[in-house]
Amino acid sequence: MTENFEALGRALPQIIDGVLMTLQLTAGGALLAFVVAIGLGLLSRFENVVLRGIARTIIELFRGTSLLVQLFFFFFVLPLPPFHIELPAVLTGILALGMNYGAYGAEVVRGSINSVPAGQWEATTALSLSRTHRMWRVIFPQAWALMLPSLNNLLIQLLKGTAVVYLITIVDLTAELNRLRVQTDVFFAYTLGLLIYFAIAYALTLVMNALETRAKHRLGQGGMWRDTITTTPMPDAQGAGQFG
Repeated sequence: MTENFEALGRALPQIIDGVLMTLQLTAGGALLAFVVAIGLGLLSRFENVVLRGIARTIIELFRGTSLLVQLFFFFFVLPLPPFHIELPAVLTGILALGMNYGAYGAEVVRGSINSVPAGQWEATTALSLSRTHRMWRVIFPQAWALMLPSLNNLLIQLLKGTAVVYLITIVDLTAELNRLRVQTDVFFAYTLGLLIYFAIAYALTLVMNALETRAKHRLGQGGMWRDTITTTPMPDAQGAGQFG
């Protein structure tokens, strides 16, 4: 065991670099996924058949294919004719993660908007609000509180999804753990990895729970700040991304 900790001490700078790369991929992928989720989620509710059809096609394409295949397509296929698009490995990883989890997030957005009570929609009509004001001033803030628990789940899934990027030459946490395994043993290296991934995931969960609590406060639902250390979902939140 002493030898394992000595090897960890020698590998610590590389492990930290791997953690930073994983955080970079998670942050970049999450930002892109959020933009994709909001954009496709709103487009999939449009009355225009063409726009709605485009949104549904993109959503089903990225939900219905493997993240690994998408990653390989962006990295190995795009540089070939007729595309001739060569992206840096890190950008490729962010693109694959963002599009894949953004497609799932789009269903969360669509389902959460559809879950806003009909009375709220009727009230916005009675107030003669424009379609844009209706969505961003009344409907979306309520849907935002509903979708946050499901988006939290997707964020954790995205974090774990970064583990596949080492297959396209990115040296992330998983790649460094594989190197550490050679110097130590399987139990030590992957137990350390489990603890690091858990710590990152728990920190992300606290942030998302804080956002959910703030969203409930703004709606006057009385969320408590101590709720940020729990993962209890709001009513209907779990189904918001699946139904509607």
